[in-house]
Amino acid sequence: MSYELLTTEGRAKRGRLTTVHGIIETPVFMNVGTAAAIKGAVSADDLEQIGCQVELSNTYHLHVRPGDEVVKAMGGLHRFMGWNRPILTDSGGFQVFSLAGLRKIKEEGVRFHSHIDGRLIFMGPEESMRIQSNLGSTIAMAFDECVENPSPRPYVEESVDRTTRWLKRCRAELERLNALPDTVNPQQMLFGINQGGTYEDIRIRHADEISELDLPGYAVGGLAVGESHEEMYHILDEVVPHLPLQKPTYLMGVGTPANILEGVERGIDFFDCVYPSRNGRHGHVYTNQGKLNLFNAAYERDPRPIEEGCGCPVCRKYSRAYIRHLLKAGEMLGMRFCVLHNLYFYNTMMSEIRDSLDAGRFADYKKQKLAGMENGQKEKTERERFAAKKVEDTE
Repeated sequence: MSYELLTTEGRAKRGRLTTVHGIIETPVFMNVGTAAAIKGAVSADDLEQIGCQVELSNTYHLHVRPGDEVVKAMGGLHRFMGWNRPILTDSGGFQVFSLAGLRKIKEEGVRFHSHIDGRLIFMGPEESMRIQSNLGSTIAMAFDECVENPSPRPYVEESVDRTTRWLKRCRAELERLNALPDTVNPQQMLFGINQGGTYEDIRIRHADEISELDLPGYAVGGLAVGESHEEMYHILDEVVPHLPLQKPTYLMGVGTPANILEGVERGIDFFDCVYPSRNGRHGHVYTNQGKLNLFNAAYERDPRPIEEGCGCPVCRKYSRAYIRHLLKAGEMLGMRFCVLHNLYFYNTMMSEIRDSLDAGRFADYKKQKLAGMENGQKEKTERERFAAKKVEDTE
């Protein structure tokens, strides 16, 4: 593994991460396939076609179903899902947070109940690493605790200290697993995770501590879980300078196109979020002039593609009117089309960001991109309201 910092513009970074499964050009958006599949019937072949560089899957979900031992027996996650480019696996730590009503956290790890069948599961640093090793992902995330924002300062301090101890145990266990003769990916990398809620001093102290471990990469976790966008950006302003410049930096679970642009400006390399697929499944699609709700009556007879000039497989062939019909009829094809378009939009935006950094004009690109989406959104909202009112008046 090697990370090359190609250029910077302010704090924004343009990098290249070389892995055993291929090169990752950063900044990059990872397409989220929680259970080894993108929700919305998008295949590995589709991901290649729409420019996806990295797929992200979840340790907890794959451990519960079909079982990480099953995935290992099938040759690892890459073979299992037919994807030969890099994969990052989340550690399961966020599920500990999201299943708060079912969990019990101790020093050795966490006991909680499966959301599938209710059975009791124990997961700690060693268990998370063993599951991720069985999956054979390119990048494994350290097991951590994600606290709710805001949380009491004493608890956050205790949680962060425990997360640091867990990180050291993760590193030791992954080193052991990578040395085994039957491991799926002996070059699996470990990224550490910065925590600390919205307490900037705790965040900075934790960033300094984990940076000393000289890991292949670092993530900023525990954001977009209750705090405002302004609070999130402030934490990034304070924390990212305390993470190694010469290592990839990952902002977990974020976000909207605007969040990504703000994150890039603050030095983030990696992003992931369920927004493009989740919104797509509900008929909401991204364009350079803001989001469209294709369920709206304004698109019932609209012959245009989702976005004029878009090169995605959907916009090259299908109209807004047809996609709206599919959505209204409950046809899965409509959801698939919207998800495909949204992921293409995100992946293309990241390519444009990289090009703008290469040319030394990211600041201009960001300004123009945000202005186009904000102004276009206002105009679209007004047109959609007018069309809905027109339909209502004729009923």
